[in-house]
Amino acid sequence: MDKPKLRKHSEEEKVAKIKVIEEQIAGGKSTLKDAVKRVGISDETYYKWKRARAAAANPASVSGFSDAFGDLLKLEEENQRLRHSLAEKLRHENAELRRKLGLSD
Repeated sequence: MDKPKLRKHSEEEKVAKIKVIEEQIAGGKSTLKDAVKRVGISDETYYKWKRARAAAANPASVSGFSDAFGDLLKLEEENQRLRHSLAEKLRHENAELRRKLGLSD
């Protein structure tokens, strides 16, 4: 069995098909499933093209995500460091209080 040949769409074709789909959906003329079927693509392809267009239109949002993720990781590391520091300080204070109260083991 031969696999069906995949068709490469130009950017103009992709934009035009997405526009047709969105017009049909917005006008209430069709559901997403019917609209993508009419233009000859799958709904997965529609979402993939739409994500690619959004990323191309706003590249800061994609890099912003990775920046935000990196910032989150740094905050998590700082949080861990501070927790360890606080725990060490509390252990030291606890030992000092025990010593002053004569409760040392």
